[in-house]
Amino acid sequence: MNVPLELSFRNVEDRESLTQVIQQQVNKLQRVCRYISSCRVAVERTQEHQRSGNPYRVRIDITVPPSHEFVIKREPSKGNLHDPLILVIHDAFDAARRKIKEQANKQRYDIKSHPQQDVQGIVSKLFKEEGYGFIRSTDGREIYFHEHGVLHNRFDRLEIGTGVTFFEHTGEDGPQASSVKIIDKPGARLKTVSDPALKTELK
Repeated sequence: MNVPLELSFRNVEDRESLTQVIQQQVNKLQRVCRYISSCRVAVERTQEHQRSGNPYRVRIDITVPPSHEFVIKREPSKGNLHDPLILVIHDAFDAARRKIKEQANKQRYDIKSHPQQDVQGIVSKLFKEEGYGFIRSTDGREIYFHEHGVLHNRFDRLEIGTGVTFFEHTGEDGPQASSVKIIDKPGARLKTVSDPALKTELK
């Protein structure tokens, strides 16, 4: 999935080349975490006359499901006056990759160590011949998923009522789940699911 990228520039030139550099850096982020839901990058050259320090401001704002937001800033006062803008952008994205990698590793550890805390919904509808289905999330929404979005090719193991975790993004027709992972089979998590609608499905 391509990360939705929002770019803004102020008082900088050669924006087309900078856009290409930033897109390359975002692609590298996806190799660390393939379920980033949004990335906003703002690049600015300050108007003040500076005798020292880098004149550029770079801000990267990244959102990772379910609700993690990371903000990386490089302010004009830091760095060398002669540092090129591309170097500042690379430095900011290096910091972003470290943050994202740390969070991705933490999420993998949490799912492995505490699976009972991570069920995000249950399979509510399943069309195996067509290769898709719907997940009812813990807040009661119906979210579409395709068989290719199920981890480890386990689409055939899904049943109505299977507890899963997933990452949500916006598809062409609305919410869509990817990286769907089986947590529990029907009935196994009745005591730990708080939503009455989900309890009804699990009985």
